Amino acid sequence: MRKSHPIRRVVLATAATVSGVVLLLSLKPSTDTSASAAGAAPQQTAPGQESPQGGTQVAAGTGTVTGDAAQTQYGVVQVRLTVNNGKITKAEAVQAPKGGTSDQKTALSVPKLNQEAVTAQSAKIDSVSGATYTSTGYKQSLQSALDKMKAAGGSTGSSGSAGSSGSSGSSGSSGSSSGSGGAAQAAKTVTGQVAQTQYGAVQVRITVSNGKITKAEAVQAPKGGVSDQKTALAVPKLNQEAVAAGNANIDSVSGATYTSTGYKQSLQSALDQAGG
Repeated sequence: MRKSHPIRRVVLATAATVSGVVLLLSLKPSTDTSASAAGAAPQQTAPGQESPQGGTQVAAGTGTVTGDAAQTQYGVVQVRLTVNNGKITKAEAVQAPKGGTSDQKTALSVPKLNQEAVTAQSAKIDSVSGATYTSTGYKQSLQSALDKMKAAGGSTGSSGSAGSSGSSGSSGSSGSSSGSGGAAQAAKTVTGQVAQTQYGAVQVRITVSNGKITKAEAVQAPKGGVSDQKTALAVPKLNQEAVAAGNANIDSVSGATYTSTGYKQSLQSALDQAGG
């Protein structure tokens, strides 16, 4: 058998190497412009929308907006607002301190803070006694939500400037502008009739301005024993719902059916007296 010549083996190996290099060069992918373009293009967020942590979905002063989470000594507080025509119609804490005594403090303070936010239409609300840290965190997140609302084009002022287009007389809820020809009605307070329930009397007082409820409160509510706890949990929620709904068609609070029923009866009585 003939042995292959060493030079021939070298020539064949070199040829194979060159062929391999040529093949690799021919298979080299072209510049991946489509991939780079897709990766380089930043995602555009629609105006008025942000991440869920601080989401804003407000268009023309209507929608929902969630404030930034506020860290407190006992946990996180985060507030979400529902806005209609530039006014806060509902406030709620989507995050609040939990565990141990925090559960009780949150249950007592958050409904009151929610109501105050709707009534004040700003973050200038009173802290709830015994829940200072939660109240402070609530107001911080509330202010953040209000700021985002303004940035999204909503109106947060309680002066009613959002409704100034046309001569509807909706500006100046205090009715102090005497030069408007009396178009702005002065706020009035009306107390409904006492509603007797199985656990005690319920009586509601409302403040009405320009035909809208701006504040609701129970001047009488069941007391003593478990009624104290039920009243503390139910009444602030009922107050908030009355302001948000503007009528007596509000939901009863679970676990406080009798108090809720009496509240709605007295609320309707107050509305009847106010002409609403």
